[in-house]
Amino acid sequence: MKSVLVIHYSQSGQLTEIVNNITNPLKNKNTDITYLTIKMKEPFPFPWKKKEFYGAFPDTFKQIPQEVESIPNAILNKNYDLIILGYSIWYLTPSLPTTSFLNTEQAKQLFNNKPVITVIGCRNMWIMAQEKMKKKLKSLNANLVGNIVLADRHINHISVITIAQWMFSGKKERFLGVFPKPGVSQKDINESVKFGPIISNHLQKNDFHDLQKDLLKENAVKIKPFLITVDKRANVIFSKWANFIHSKGDKNAPKRQFWVKIFNYYLLFVIWFIAPIVFILFLLTYLPLYSKIKRDKVYYASVALK
Repeated sequence: MKSVLVIHYSQSGQLTEIVNNITNPLKNKNTDITYLTIKMKEPFPFPWKKKEFYGAFPDTFKQIPQEVESIPNAILNKNYDLIILGYSIWYLTPSLPTTSFLNTEQAKQLFNNKPVITVIGCRNMWIMAQEKMKKKLKSLNANLVGNIVLADRHINHISVITIAQWMFSGKKERFLGVFPKPGVSQKDINESVKFGPIISNHLQKNDFHDLQKDLLKENAVKIKPFLITVDKRANVIFSKWANFIHSKGDKNAPKRQFWVKIFNYYLLFVIWFIAPIVFILFLLTYLPLYSKIKRDKVYYASVALK
């Protein structure tokens, strides 16, 4: 009998649906599945208010842990053959509840020497968040064996509008009746069941060596080279902003709240005016950098860590 632990945190329920679809095919007489939902001692709101949404930026990006609810001993003390970790992206980083959980002693016990598959549900930029996740899993002595990414397929500026409407209203619907529904398409969510049999096959053989290779055959990861460039540059800038805002005191300090507002305006400016310029520059350098872009696509689709 194989034992699988499925861990995730979801505000809207989208990631829950993705994780459930992927793991449903694993349910059989040869596999025992345990589900664990990460719970915060002080839950984050959904729908968000703008003050809380942007106020979460510094601690999220710096991965400063918040308190999470303890795991029941019945879950903690079982021995698992595989861990499936689902997470969403906040500010180019794994969500704060996810990083908070991974910072606990209980997570350290659970993940030690265990094969792990990450499942990401996000808007579009996830590359550097996954690099952070790779480093964290390595620090927990876990072995990353697979990664599945379901992202919003719409162009950047459309998804910015629709995701913001969803986050602040709590309603996953067509904004103004014109824009597409926000988030990962229902078609992609429904079709994510295709990854379950692949995982189950490797699990039963207790051999995850070629798991990511097999997942990639089913388009588990799709790399957009331009977003690699944007993600890397944005992480450098976000690091400066996060450190600066964090230096202004705790989350309720007036100076910190003032600079969070400034960051909000800066972020909108970058998305609507700077990102298109970066895209043009990317196109101009695409051919000279083609070999590097090709290598990057292979690396970021893999589970390797440089």
